[in-house]
Amino acid sequence: MADDLVLTAYANGVAVITLNRPDSLNALSNDLLGAGVAALAAADMDPAVGAMVVTGGPRIFAAGADLKQLAAHLADGTALGFLQERIAFWDRLAALGKPVIAAVAGYALGAGCEMAMACDMIVAAETARFGQPEVNLGLLPGAGGTQRLTRAVGKTRAMELVLSGHMLSALEAERIGLINRVVPAELVVDEATSLAQEIAAKPPLAVRKAKAAILAAFEIPLGTGLQHEREALAALLETEDAREGIQAFLEKRQPTYHGR
Repeated sequence: MADDLVLTAYANGVAVITLNRPDSLNALSNDLLGAGVAALAAADMDPAVGAMVVTGGPRIFAAGADLKQLAAHLADGTALGFLQERIAFWDRLAALGKPVIAAVAGYALGAGCEMAMACDMIVAAETARFGQPEVNLGLLPGAGGTQRLTRAVGKTRAMELVLSGHMLSALEAERIGLINRVVPAELVVDEATSLAQEIAAKPPLAVRKAKAAILAAFEIPLGTGLQHEREALAALLETEDAREGIQAFLEKRQPTYHGR
């Protein structure tokens, strides 16, 4: 329905989740954030889905948090409860096991930028603008903006962006390593979906374990990370998919994977 907060479409092993609050520039109210995360979590549990795309469509990703909603909670003294509810949504997003690709056109600011960075990859339109302008409101990014941005682009660039509130163009974001690629706005969802379909065609157990190992690299020391990687590889060597993949390579044929 047109008034659904999120729209979900499926194609070739990929779920495309579209934020659908255009009149508010997809401002991330708790309802919209919760609906988007719930749709992604449902796709994560669907055995027919190998990867997900989250987008706001070809014009806007998300212009930030819903400040009217935040102001109302500040006025009645319930802002901390509002924050805790949002934290639970962000934690669910970070816990998704399958790869998530953000398809970003137009503004991805504040919570919108944080949502894109919480995904595993970002495909951006030439129109995309990224930024963490919370300092202009007397706040700081509270959904990973100080942490994921720093890990993606380094301390000095993150300091400039967070402390100044400046926006990045898509080309600047690509140059400093925040995003994967830049495409024309009318192609951004198709490009992200194509990448997701390519990944969805890979053996699912290997994809999930590889994603988990990469994410672990930001959380643990190198030695511990290498041990994590070796244990993941050892577990994959026991799977039917690994045996099928190796045998198909030797027999010069396309493998058939079953996630076992």
